Amino acid sequence: MIHLILTMHGLTTMHCNIKTEIRIANEAGYQALEIIADKLLRYLDTGFTAEELLPVFKSYGIIPVCINALKDIESLDRKEHNKLLWECERLCIAAEILGCHVIQLVAFDGLFGRPWKEIRELTAKNIAKLADIAGEHKVKLQLEPIAFSPMNSLSKSLEVIEAADRENVGMVIDFWHLWAGGDTAASEVTKLDRSIIYGVHFCDGIKPKDGRWDEAVLRGYLVGEGDINVEEWVAAVKATGFDGVWSAELYSPKHWEWDLMEIAVESKKRMMEYLSII
Repeated sequence: MIHLILTMHGLTTMHCNIKTEIRIANEAGYQALEIIADKLLRYLDTGFTAEELLPVFKSYGIIPVCINALKDIESLDRKEHNKLLWECERLCIAAEILGCHVIQLVAFDGLFGRPWKEIRELTAKNIAKLADIAGEHKVKLQLEPIAFSPMNSLSKSLEVIEAADRENVGMVIDFWHLWAGGDTAASEVTKLDRSIIYGVHFCDGIKPKDGRWDEAVLRGYLVGEGDINVEEWVAAVKATGFDGVWSAELYSPKHWEWDLMEIAVESKKRMMEYLSII
């Protein structure tokens, strides 16, 4: 039997601090929380500690399953790269304390214009460094393809993971990014070894009609209201036998102005409907 971990994505409740988010996740009926890195770092920067969050997670029965995300991982700028390594160490320490076993990686367009082979090798080299840091803290790294980046497909993501050559690096299946990137069919997901899938971002949206990648516009849709054949993507993931985190993600400034509890509940309701849980 496939076990699903119903997870609230911290982007869905963007305008919220982490302690309130844990409570909302509980009251909306989720099992877990995908933590937004900026919210966690903001909490820590005010003088609180990761240890102080442990009783909060425990009291509400919520599992911290992922920290999202280390960004611009492809950067070659020495100052930015050193900052990335420092942030990775900081988040890994917090993740180990919290028992959160996955941190997400995101590469944008810092290497745009270079040959794909060079992009692959440079990105993989950086990932390997991050993975070595994460491994010291018993943390895994999930790579997310980004629709408007050079690494915009499932196949390219797998190439980068292979080139990084680290056992603690896998990927997240993000419906919108893979679909909008234009080079991945849902059927490709069915061929994956489920062990390489660390999580699923359950989301919807549209593609740009004018060439502008404005996520606030393109992703501002509740699941079932965008253009993605969500049933097809859900079936593809299920076909792998994936047993883990399904994270309800809504990147939508319009919906962020809802009551946060309402959007958390509605996002979970739609995810459960598509997963045939009700």
